[in-house]
Amino acid sequence: MALGLDSPAAYGRTDEPAATEQVADQAADQMLTWTAGDPIDRYLSFPTTAVAGKATIVFENSKATGNTTGMPHTLTFDVSDPEYNNDVRLNILANPNDDQGGKHTAEVTLTPGRYLYHCTIPGHGQMQGILTVTEGGGEDTTAPETSARVEGEKNPDGAYIGYATVTVSATDAGSGVDKVEYAVGTDGAWQPYTAPVMVHEVGTHKIRYRAADKAGNAAAEKAVDFGVVAPPTDDKTPPETSATVSGEKNEQGQYLDMATVTVTASDTGSGVNTIEYALGSGAWQPYSGPVMVHEVGTHHVRYRATDKAGNAAPEKAVDFTVVAPPAEDRTPPVSSAAVSGETNSDGAYITSAKVTVTASDTGSGVDKVEYSLDGGPYLVYTTPVLVDRVGRHTFAHRATDKAGNTSVAGQTAFTVAEGGGVPAPNCPEWDERLTVIVGTVDTGVPNRITRNRCTINELIEDEKEWTSHALFLKHVDKVIDKLLSDAVIDQREHRKIYRAAKQSGIGKPGQTGGYRDVFDGTQKSFDRWRHVGGGSFGLNADGSMTSGTTKGGLGMLWFPERKYEDFSLKLQWRDDAPGSGHANSGVFVRFPQVHDHPEEARPEWVAIKYGHEVQVLDRPDGDMYKTGSVYGFDRVGLGGAGVTPKGTWNDYEIRVVGQHYSVFRNGVLINEFDNAGGQDFVPARADDPGTDGRRFASGYIGLQVHGTTDVISYRNIRIKEL
Repeated sequence: MALGLDSPAAYGRTDEPAATEQVADQAADQMLTWTAGDPIDRYLSFPTTAVAGKATIVFENSKATGNTTGMPHTLTFDVSDPEYNNDVRLNILANPNDDQGGKHTAEVTLTPGRYLYHCTIPGHGQMQGILTVTEGGGEDTTAPETSARVEGEKNPDGAYIGYATVTVSATDAGSGVDKVEYAVGTDGAWQPYTAPVMVHEVGTHKIRYRAADKAGNAAAEKAVDFGVVAPPTDDKTPPETSATVSGEKNEQGQYLDMATVTVTASDTGSGVNTIEYALGSGAWQPYSGPVMVHEVGTHHVRYRATDKAGNAAPEKAVDFTVVAPPAEDRTPPVSSAAVSGETNSDGAYITSAKVTVTASDTGSGVDKVEYSLDGGPYLVYTTPVLVDRVGRHTFAHRATDKAGNTSVAGQTAFTVAEGGGVPAPNCPEWDERLTVIVGTVDTGVPNRITRNRCTINELIEDEKEWTSHALFLKHVDKVIDKLLSDAVIDQREHRKIYRAAKQSGIGKPGQTGGYRDVFDGTQKSFDRWRHVGGGSFGLNADGSMTSGTTKGGLGMLWFPERKYEDFSLKLQWRDDAPGSGHANSGVFVRFPQVHDHPEEARPEWVAIKYGHEVQVLDRPDGDMYKTGSVYGFDRVGLGGAGVTPKGTWNDYEIRVVGQHYSVFRNGVLINEFDNAGGQDFVPARADDPGTDGRRFASGYIGLQVHGTTDVISYRNIRIKEL
């Protein structure tokens, strides 16, 4: 629990009595209560009004108020906005697991006016509201006093020449004026009054006005009436008018669902005074903006204009037709997979199996077909997939139509067995990406299967630890020379791969091309990590680790053996949240030693406050920070860079050079973020809670656990220093 309160003067007190007197003096006349729970976009309950004077603030974020995840929330009074009172500095951090059980109180003194309050934890900016405080010792029941004056040059008849300016004023001796509004004409909509209203249109006018104070008393509506005439002129030419119709059309030129009519008028003499339009034979209406026509059928829209000298342009019209849009395609395609090849008596495929995927869609048509082998990332399906690694395999497939509907992934399982004396391919690496990628340089060359049944990427071995760049280039040259002679690649592709190898820098000092395992799925590598805070991670038999299954709360598993400066961090993650939920987690980078900050009651918050969290969250809605976001600093947007089905492994690379952060998901760059600042640290966000204003140029790495429902798995965690 963190309770931020300023000196007694911050609550309207200039003296500081003895301890016993102070306790008695702070016995507040009123109690104001806020509660929070699982939602991150709102407080569950909150007061809206209060009376000036002493008050007890109660903030509760506990199991009793509905917090089941252990997520902390804050209650902060904003003192930075001049529109609101800034004499109460309050910042309470509460969570169900703190020493108060999530319930905290503070004594304050409120003054008349409005206080803006909100949650300061990054990503919780929507939790906010306004507390209105009225004078104590008597209720304000008197409405504000209002008046208006009209100014401008008049003619002998009292009409304003060219334009008139209407100034509205309001005063309130009680709680103070809260708002002033005005409306044009007898039925115009009320608008906030912020500056004098200028009326240029020739004719008679009525401006209505009203006001209300902070106690809710409303002054009676008043109005001013006046006329505006055109300045003397010899203008005899009417305005020029035109209209355009816009919207989505079908092949017949008919507008789908809606058409928008935009009217324009210009006048080089006295200037345009009025523009009007009429639907069909209907009455003329003032034109104030584009007219949207939704009704299905044929339409005739008339329009005309006058200038300030009284010249009227001839009536014109546009004709068009609106039709109902075609029925929206909401049905996903149907995909299926067929496995073929020679089988033995156990039904296993001898040496290899070929998987052919087909898809059909009766609506908008199939846009793409994808497949995933053994829980790997989804790849675009173009030709039948040959699987020749001995063992049990799962093959998932799905299809997406042109309307964006994606089918539920289908799955088939089969076994490949050795046979006929043909062994499984002995490839130095496993890499079935669609194109040849050397380091991070994508050549665009198809990642073909070679004669020894390994892919080109697997033969290049760019993840091996190379002792020199020249040695790596010699190896690549030998590999692609052999592929050229075998007609696997052509001369142009040979040049592109060799050029990419040179650009990769693999083998150079500080960029060896090798990734070092920090978690390889063994108990020994898992024991190198340390846990702080709530929650837990457990090691699985398949070499992965999973969070949140045994203990809830917010916490972190971190790698304490060394700090990293510029690096490329690669790992795989999988959303294993139960039911229809989506796991919320993240990868922390560049945070300091968690136990070097004794001022932090919870060491897991050191990573949040002083490092960066690269978010892992595949929810299609809700939280504004999705997969690939730098939490609290840079959003990828709703849906992030796409959402993969739960239970699917995703490749993640976080590349940090200087203060430039790049995030790759399944080989695709989904976000880039720059932190401006000095060599040792850069400024953090002003509302980052408890921050010392620093973002470091080196630090540790860690994995976040969010709660028992945020079940997520990680595996194959590797890092390379750049």
